[in-house]
Amino acid sequence: MGSVTPPPAYHIPAHCKAGIIENAGPNFTVKVVQVPVPEPGPDEILIKLNVTGLCQSDLHYMLDDLGISMSTFGVRSPGHEGAGIVVKRGSRVTNFKIGDRAGIKPMMNTCGCCQHCWTDKETYCAGVVHTGLMVPGTYQEYIVSPAHYATPIPECIPDEIAAPIMCSASTIYRSLTESRLQAGDWAVFPGGGGGVGIQGVQLASAMGMRPIVVDTGDEKRELALRMGAEAFVDFKTVPDAAAAVVEAADGIGGHGVFVTAQAAYPAALSYLGERVGGCVMCIGIAPAGSMTIPVDPNLLLFKNTRIQGTLVGSRHDTIRALDFARRGKLRQICEVYPIDRLPEAVDLLRRGKVAGRIVVDFNK
Repeated sequence: MGSVTPPPAYHIPAHCKAGIIENAGPNFTVKVVQVPVPEPGPDEILIKLNVTGLCQSDLHYMLDDLGISMSTFGVRSPGHEGAGIVVKRGSRVTNFKIGDRAGIKPMMNTCGCCQHCWTDKETYCAGVVHTGLMVPGTYQEYIVSPAHYATPIPECIPDEIAAPIMCSASTIYRSLTESRLQAGDWAVFPGGGGGVGIQGVQLASAMGMRPIVVDTGDEKRELALRMGAEAFVDFKTVPDAAAAVVEAADGIGGHGVFVTAQAAYPAALSYLGERVGGCVMCIGIAPAGSMTIPVDPNLLLFKNTRIQGTLVGSRHDTIRALDFARRGKLRQICEVYPIDRLPEAVDLLRRGKVAGRIVVDFNK
């Protein structure tokens, strides 16, 4: 009779490291402190995170510029791109075992019983719980999650790749699929050297599209071309970035523009050129009331142009994005910082000095 291998045992400390935000707003500060390790409820798992990604949305929470505040919910740690290991589970959890890998996404939970949750619009659920805004996020080393909403991570995908997939890759995958672009179409990524955009470049290339990145700097140029972009337009060195994009896209214009950098919204339509049936996909969150897309409705009429927004990826989108990584189609796009350098990493992100993503390692 074969023996049953017992689950691994993990030492769970009473306290863990966490990046917390003080004085949320334009003058916020980031500190790394010790916080109590939470206890999972009956339907929850406790995850020991190995890494967390840093996302532009985290900055909005820190800057408190979206009209909804972390302080309202008593949350001090943002973050929503976590990859780690289940170290404890509640008494009713059956879908995760101790030692399983698990990921945390921008949505910690939804109601599960509304018309949005019953379709592919679960992330628009009125009862959604936003990770790092309404509950502690992945800047905290130990974090609890409803077991049914955490994402299993395949063993073959390193944490440094898996963590950004929880938000940036699944978010842009959702936008690519809703854009209805086909293989061979030109996909333009203003701000494509950043975390969400560069994941979009990889996914678009893997899906047969032809990516064009609009960004600036040699580091972002090298990264974009290495990850599959067919052209890179440096908006600081060319006299007319839109004209350069149109020229690269068969002299007509892009089929789709995927706006991941909020500053690119005013110029987004220009990248479509004379393309009929093009679309602008709005992805990057801007401070409330700060940004518009100026448009003549006749332009939309005569060119069959579509402007559409997408939020973040659903659970299904995340699993699909992980499958691209499993097949080697999503590669590492991040620089890894130790947790004690989190304030420095956040400062770099705020100043727009990050090519790709920054991932923070709790074990370093």
